Amino acid sequence: MITPVIPIFPLPTAVLFPHVFLPLHVFEPRYREMVEDALQADRIIGMTLLRPGWELEYEGRPPIYPIGCAGLMTHAERLPGGRFNIVLRGLQKFRVLGEDAGRSYRLARVESIQEPAPADGDAMRVLRQRLEALVAGGTNGATTDAAVPSAMPDEELVNALAQYMELEPIEKQALLECDGCLDRSRSLVELLEMKVLAARQRGQSRRVQ
Repeated sequence: MITPVIPIFPLPTAVLFPHVFLPLHVFEPRYREMVEDALQADRIIGMTLLRPGWELEYEGRPPIYPIGCAGLMTHAERLPGGRFNIVLRGLQKFRVLGEDAGRSYRLARVESIQEPAPADGDAMRVLRQRLEALVAGGTNGATTDAAVPSAMPDEELVNALAQYMELEPIEKQALLECDGCLDRSRSLVELLEMKVLAARQRGQSRRVQ
């Protein structure tokens, strides 16, 4: 469980998933202060995605999507000038209920979101096989050398694919908001299949031209 108030690090492109690692370079003064404070406390930082239009008020508190993921800082490298390289390991999803303005960085009042475990083993097995085939085939229509570790648990695999594959930030956010591994797997399969279809249609269009 995470505490009711956590620091949040809103970014325009980064989405963190449970059980997945996310490396970050921290250079803004307010977020350098956030890292310093987190290192002195429980090392927890919540990642949230900025909503479109954030550029107009980035230095302030632009709107964010309400669902994020808390991460544990497993690595922190202090760099010259007070900057940091850190690595977060995703712990748990949360919903932002509000914000406190007691620090230079953003502090959020949050409630934890417990994700259900996959209830249908057969359905999860079929989805995993489809995901493995899509990864091996490539979402741009070309085959790749990518291989999915067979021993990786379903939830870790699905979350890692959702975070590391070349998807739009809003697509990753939608995957994060899915209700658990099975729901996220279905959505990821549908998303990747649409990308494969779009790539094939682009290829056919170029051949016709």
